[in-house]
Amino acid sequence: MAIKYYQPTTPGRRGASVVDTSYLDKKRPASSLVIALKKQAGRNNQGKITVRHRGGGAKRYYRIIDFKRNNFDIPGTVISLEYDPNRSAHIALIEYSGGEKKYILAPKGLKKGDSVLSSITQNIEIKPGNALPLEKIPSGILIHNIELTPGKGGEIARSAGMSCLIQAAEGGYAQIKMPSGEIRLIKKNCLATIGDVSNADHSNIRLGKAGRRRHLGFRPTVLGKSMNPVDHPHGGGEGHQPIGLKHPKTPWGKPALGVKNRKRKYSDKLILQRRKNRRKK
Repeated sequence: MAIKYYQPTTPGRRGASVVDTSYLDKKRPASSLVIALKKQAGRNNQGKITVRHRGGGAKRYYRIIDFKRNNFDIPGTVISLEYDPNRSAHIALIEYSGGEKKYILAPKGLKKGDSVLSSITQNIEIKPGNALPLEKIPSGILIHNIELTPGKGGEIARSAGMSCLIQAAEGGYAQIKMPSGEIRLIKKNCLATIGDVSNADHSNIRLGKAGRRRHLGFRPTVLGKSMNPVDHPHGGGEGHQPIGLKHPKTPWGKPALGVKNRKRKYSDKLILQRRKNRRKK
């Protein structure tokens, strides 16, 4: 998988790039596995904005993804690799021996015609696309789509290029190293899929122009200091002025940047090593 760069034929094309999707199937998604997707535009059930800078964008159908991988001991065949507008990863359409079809996250290296299998009882082959409990996966193997609660479905490492590293499995838990660098314990009877997620170059593409960003459903972000005092604590003044405060604030007047606001969770005890601090001091 590579990145395709455009010639600077227009200002919007200059510097723009896309992921080369020539290996994907150009066809409509399986009709039984799509549902209509209503746009929320960042609003809650009261119509109030709860997530800013959202709205518009191209219409989409939601592809129903099988995160549980609960077709145990039934071999499946990859019949197509497809683009999914709702996520950064690509998806694979699997047809099981009984005729049932399901979408799964496509791991890196999976090809059309490959077979995949999930099992909680057998010791199946360790290869990309196969799903099995953490206790049956050797140490040092890259995994994705990891469950936090047995049977609930994968919740960890599902976006493009992501993977976790299984370090050990002792007692009732497996020790997993997350993409962030965090090391945590997960019950070893939770399912995980072998390999890392496809489309690792997703983070390297450059949109090139504001219009591509709008097609993705994002609206513009405006600095608080460019607003009026009624709209933001940083607003007001002639032209661009300093914010006039000792410390920056959110649009709602709360302290911003560097203020701890994370509540304690019962699962904090399962974290052996915190993620690395990305901000340089």
